[in-house]
Amino acid sequence: MYSNEEYLLELLKDAGYLTPDNIVQANSAKRGPQSSLDFLIEHRRVSEDVVAQTLAVNAGMEFVDLSGFVPDPAILDLVPAEVAAKYTVIPVGFDHGRLILAVADPMDFQAMDSLPHVLSTYPLDFYCAQKSQIEQFITDVYGVEKAKEENRVGGSSERSEASEDDAPIVRLVMDMLAEAVSNRASDIHVEPMEKRLRVRYRIDGVLQESASHPKHLHAPMIARLKIMTGQMSIDERRVPQDGRIQARVAGKEIDLRVSTVPTAHGESVVMRILDKSSILLGLSDLGFFSDDLNNFNELLALPDGIILVTGPTGSGKTTTLYACLNNVNRPDRKIITVEDPVEYTLSGINQVPVREDVGMSFASALRSMLRQAPNIIMIGEIRDPETAQIAINAALTGHLVLSTLHTNDAPGAVARMTNLKVKPFLIATAVRAMMAQRLVRKLCAECKTPGELTEKEMRTLGLDSSRLSEAKIMVANGCGKCRTTGYRGRMCIVEIFKVDDQVRHMINQQISTPQLRRRARELGMRTLREDAVRKVLAGLTTAGEAIESTMSDSH
Repeated sequence: MYSNEEYLLELLKDAGYLTPDNIVQANSAKRGPQSSLDFLIEHRRVSEDVVAQTLAVNAGMEFVDLSGFVPDPAILDLVPAEVAAKYTVIPVGFDHGRLILAVADPMDFQAMDSLPHVLSTYPLDFYCAQKSQIEQFITDVYGVEKAKEENRVGGSSERSEASEDDAPIVRLVMDMLAEAVSNRASDIHVEPMEKRLRVRYRIDGVLQESASHPKHLHAPMIARLKIMTGQMSIDERRVPQDGRIQARVAGKEIDLRVSTVPTAHGESVVMRILDKSSILLGLSDLGFFSDDLNNFNELLALPDGIILVTGPTGSGKTTTLYACLNNVNRPDRKIITVEDPVEYTLSGINQVPVREDVGMSFASALRSMLRQAPNIIMIGEIRDPETAQIAINAALTGHLVLSTLHTNDAPGAVARMTNLKVKPFLIATAVRAMMAQRLVRKLCAECKTPGELTEKEMRTLGLDSSRLSEAKIMVANGCGKCRTTGYRGRMCIVEIFKVDDQVRHMINQQISTPQLRRRARELGMRTLREDAVRKVLAGLTTAGEAIESTMSDSH
């Protein structure tokens, strides 16, 4: 159906192509949802060619006959299949740097206004063509089924999933996802530069450039990713948007959290790959040595109190919490989590998503959770005084609470809780332990070779020659398995600060963080750097990784 059919019928009547009787006959004889104009075309009262030329004259556009038209593959890449189907348009050429689109309905003003924003790489000019020719072209060339008329404006067109994979942009996007997954990337960055489109993967915490595409692929690639989310608007490029993609890549189901942000050169997209295999890990899989593992397992066996995992963004705190839940998840325990957002689904555990838009904050979710009589509560992050207070109260009323804080070291969690308006005597009573962690890259098992530490590395790490007698110092080399980096995978380094009676007294007395740290060392707390050194001496990582990840640790 054309967007303004009544007006178009009047145009055709005024031009002498239709009589009033033709229109009356069409209105009375058309079938079901069929439009009057479609009836007239079907019964040869007027030709579609005449309709298209009338529309072109009325809109001041050039008319183009697409019979026998052979598209340029490079031009096809500029208009994604989904955009072509949604707006019933196809690219037909260039004229002085302007992309020419053939449209079926120049009176569809919403589409005409949206297309320059959707296809922002080049300025646009419009020609008018027969609607059936455009739809046939979309089906034959893009492999997309004819868009249903009622969904063409503002809705999603129906697509043939079997043939959609043949479209160039679809293949490009799926190849990118497959490469990222095969290389164990944690996220994908699609970034428009001044003259090109850069794709980078974050692998083992380090960004690596993977591809550089021509700039004209930016708009169709971003449009394709937005369409895959089913949530994001391809018309809106001026504000940030968020969405999620579920896709099947190389026979594997993957989830991606998608974020766009406008930049000086166009929209930048970051996709975080949610690796479901990481939620099945235990603490030993994360790099805990046996002594730290025993310490932490003893803490998880406590009936109540708070255990805090601290560290900066990207230090693996949430993965550690999931590993803890795997450790304590038994049929005789009720476990509830509150997360923002729920990224992974855990079997046998009740997970509550934060929804600020409907008033479901961390604090309100926690209050509701306590009425569910849980044994163990996991809070994604303690970020405000209200959440901190409820978490403390939960720990004091017989619940084991696991949560995270943003602090540099384990003893610093006390000062952070104080900053969140929690009274020192409550911290002293409720907190059982604080653990700080970082991530270091593991040496690639395929290509690591024996090596030696330099004098500077030994001095920085506080090592002397006596500790090297039984060490297995290894160095990175690089091979195809690790993309020539010498590293494959990451592991935790940790420091665990268990609270005893003296520490409780010190917290009550509001003793400074350096004094708390000294007491922790007296209790046998191994610092982040010391744990990193153990892993260097065991041949699991390098001195450079240990030093870089513990720059703030001077002990």
